[in-house]
Amino acid sequence: MKPGSGMVGVRAIAAKSGASPMTVSRVLRGAPNVAASTRARVLKAAAELGYQPDPHLSRMMHLVRGRKASGTRAILAVIREDREHDELHDAAYQYVSPHDIARRATQHGYQVEEFHLGIDRMIPTRLTNILKARGIEGMIVSPQSSEMLCAQLDYTDFAAATFGYGLKTPSLHRSAGNMTLGIHQAASVLTARGYKRIGLAVTQWVDDRSEHTYSASMLHFQKSLPRSQRVPILLLPHNNLSRCGSAFKTWMKANTPDALISFDTYIPEWLAKLGLRIPDDIGLVVHDWTEKMAGFAGIHQRRNHVAAAAVDLVATQLQHNERGIPEVPRQILIPPAWIDGDSIRPQKEHSGLG
Repeated sequence: MKPGSGMVGVRAIAAKSGASPMTVSRVLRGAPNVAASTRARVLKAAAELGYQPDPHLSRMMHLVRGRKASGTRAILAVIREDREHDELHDAAYQYVSPHDIARRATQHGYQVEEFHLGIDRMIPTRLTNILKARGIEGMIVSPQSSEMLCAQLDYTDFAAATFGYGLKTPSLHRSAGNMTLGIHQAASVLTARGYKRIGLAVTQWVDDRSEHTYSASMLHFQKSLPRSQRVPILLLPHNNLSRCGSAFKTWMKANTPDALISFDTYIPEWLAKLGLRIPDDIGLVVHDWTEKMAGFAGIHQRRNHVAAAAVDLVATQLQHNERGIPEVPRQILIPPAWIDGDSIRPQKEHSGLG
């Protein structure tokens, strides 16, 4: 059998690894009680032969062990919300890319198909019926609407996961960026660069979507500061950031921060109108950095890894025939990365003692 042929079977792997077909089967389905050395040998042989998991086969093995027959298709549904004029569609907000979801799904042997709640009469009950009729049982939910239409879906017959904490009920398995760590990283760098009054300005939705880790992390950071250096957190009053200019201006004049953790849109323009230059007069760290924000310092939430983690959660449920709202939702937090940029003071070079 040639590597990469896509037709590698258990017996071929058994012959190459020296393990029994039964042991190979147990390793490939992730069963426990297999010696670590044996597991490593089998996986190495499988990789060398170009073995790829077949989701249909994995599901069939579960059915053979006593579970019901099913017409499941090897497709993961990505559920998005597409309500016209919704404030959360503003360019200030970033969401997980469908390409990152598809990339990981392919590694599990699945294809990805997007479904949009809120357009073309696509209401939750209709979408549920469509997915069932097509034999699609795995879904990834990406909340993108203040109406939270995805909360109205019936998850009983589906393996599901979501991103962040925007969808509070029902409580699904979820993956998210670890913004506790992100805010601490940003605050630590800004402090090291000599900033004294560091402010946080995000919308209520952003703070809610992180389960309030933005505000909680900033308050924790401020506990160690003298009161004179503590800047009140600004949770902007509208999800549509363009409507928040007046509130931002008032907050800036009242609190005079010398550095901000905030958005890359609107904020630079508002700072310029206040006569403040970046980074000469004030530093700016983008709270949700992406590659299109080159030049800004920021917190990179690594959404490609957030996407991969959510796909893994759904694939595991499908493999083990788990459906519905979980009794104990699993939560995976992805550590963000710090991105340096010209929007803050450069790091001072330290001369050696020599």
